[in-house]
Amino acid sequence: MTTTHLRQDGRRPDQLRPVTITRDYLRHPEGSVLVEFGDTKVICTASLEDKVPPFLKGQGKGWVTAEYGMLPRSTNTRMNRERGGPSGRSQEIQRLVGRSLRSVVEMAKLGERTVWVDCDVVQADGGTRTAAITGAFVAVADAIGRLVKTGALPGSPLRDCVAAISVGMVGNRPVLDLNYVEDSTAEVDMNVVMTGAGAFVEVQGTAEQTPFPKARLDELLALAGDGIGRLVDLQRRALAARDDKQFRL
Repeated sequence: MTTTHLRQDGRRPDQLRPVTITRDYLRHPEGSVLVEFGDTKVICTASLEDKVPPFLKGQGKGWVTAEYGMLPRSTNTRMNRERGGPSGRSQEIQRLVGRSLRSVVEMAKLGERTVWVDCDVVQADGGTRTAAITGAFVAVADAIGRLVKTGALPGSPLRDCVAAISVGMVGNRPVLDLNYVEDSTAEVDMNVVMTGAGAFVEVQGTAEQTPFPKARLDELLALAGDGIGRLVDLQRRALAARDDKQFRL
């Protein structure tokens, strides 16, 4: 492929940014991961609590919920902390993270306990929600793995992996894993969440000006599926390791 087909950062259209997953990143949480998609960096933690929300009490089922936030200097200019509660954008993203993780957890096997997931963006360059989902799954798997290892659970309630990636049309070309410059100028911007088996959890897609045909949608979904397949391979490699803590794609 010639350089005229390369993107602003030198990547091919179907190329992910360098992806790194660092497990056991923090001392205290039952599961913690630093996930890096290029210059986007998100700390994901999973904390266990031996109770469930009131609407689940007495049903023998567990719950997985998520919170998301961006640090004040995670972006080019300082933003204010969300002291009055999460913004509309943060609420939307944390709900997406929670839905994505719950899609691969069998709640009846988790028992009456809650997995609290916190995703804190320490540096943003596009794709913070997709990085958060991908890293948070590994943190949740590590936290649940501790329950299995101690005998608190007879087996893992995880049904599959789950990961996410962005795709879009930039300069009338389909591209994978958009950074901020690409995201801010894309004609079509889409976030895709899928399981390791290739089933869709969520698709969020928007045309900024010109509507796009179904053939283009199919092309973007196929591109996302390929990228998510590579992310799932990285997740599985990380979770299968015993001593290594950092894994790169």
